[in-house]
Amino acid sequence: MNLTELFSPEAVSAAFIEDPSNKQPFLGAGLFPERKKAGLDLSWIKGTRGLPISLKPSNFDAKATFRDRIGVSKIETEMPFFREGYHINEKDRQEILKAQDSNSPFVQAVLDNIYHDIDDLVAGAYVVPERMRMQLLAPDSGNAGIHISANGVDYTYNYDPDGSWKASNYVPIADSAKLWNVAATATPITDIEAVQDTIENATGSRPNTAIMSRATFNMLMASKQVHDAILAQNPVANIFITPSIVKQAFSQILGVSIIVYTKKFRDESKAVHAYYPDKYVTLFDSGVSLGSTYYGTTPEEADLMGKSTPQAKTSLVGTGIAVTQILQPHPVNLETIASEIVLPSYEGMNTVGVMKVA
Repeated sequence: MNLTELFSPEAVSAAFIEDPSNKQPFLGAGLFPERKKAGLDLSWIKGTRGLPISLKPSNFDAKATFRDRIGVSKIETEMPFFREGYHINEKDRQEILKAQDSNSPFVQAVLDNIYHDIDDLVAGAYVVPERMRMQLLAPDSGNAGIHISANGVDYTYNYDPDGSWKASNYVPIADSAKLWNVAATATPITDIEAVQDTIENATGSRPNTAIMSRATFNMLMASKQVHDAILAQNPVANIFITPSIVKQAFSQILGVSIIVYTKKFRDESKAVHAYYPDKYVTLFDSGVSLGSTYYGTTPEEADLMGKSTPQAKTSLVGTGIAVTQILQPHPVNLETIASEIVLPSYEGMNTVGVMKVA
């Protein structure tokens, strides 16, 4: 078996998909399902039908009065491009050949190490859309958008150009005594219910799901208001407050299912971040579509996939991550590159409320 067969795009793709650690789902992937489209351009309609408006009265034999379309705007943009690679040089190749020719029990460990290097690229490609989706669901200071800057490239997308979403759907707690880290006086039940009412009054859709980090959930668990509400439902005076009891209480009192999202990633500088930040809570109706994750067609997919060339081969992982293998003849190097064009749409953003709670 030669080097190009061992590390073919198909083999790399299969190895990634079969690795059990890669089967853990991203929260955002379920909320923004993946879709494929050609090219770079992306457009969607921002807005919601909201509550129905009564028909106007009319005289007989009179022409109909035509309505203006309200609360709807078209967003048009160009999706961003991401690409990075690894290479196997001549020295790496010699190590692989030695491993293949031996009966050593360490053979698979050598090959697994190289495969995992390449897996890093595909795993990194999956980081990008989840990072984007969580930036939309927990926008910094209520500024709904996406910002990624690295490698001399700056991608910034504003999903709320007129500030209307921030004005109506972003709720920072202004009273310092009500902040959730002040357990004795915080009112998380009241706060969440108020946002539910606001969204329902504006759109007819009542949020039934809340996303928060572990630290934020711990603040909620420590709240006196939450403890009092649980004790009021349970005659046992010495009940021990557990996460499951708190989640059950919110389900019973507000009809809200709490999701504690703790998944993390490393950014381009290798610094560790949580996908979903502390001190925020996102409320939405699980029955309403929030948007989609659109993958465009990368140059590698467009020009190399399905074409028989001895130097370059491309295959897809998932919906739109292109894995390309390029063999350089002198010096002999095998380059493996992962690329993607990806951006989420956010058609349902008006049905989403976000709170800054501490």
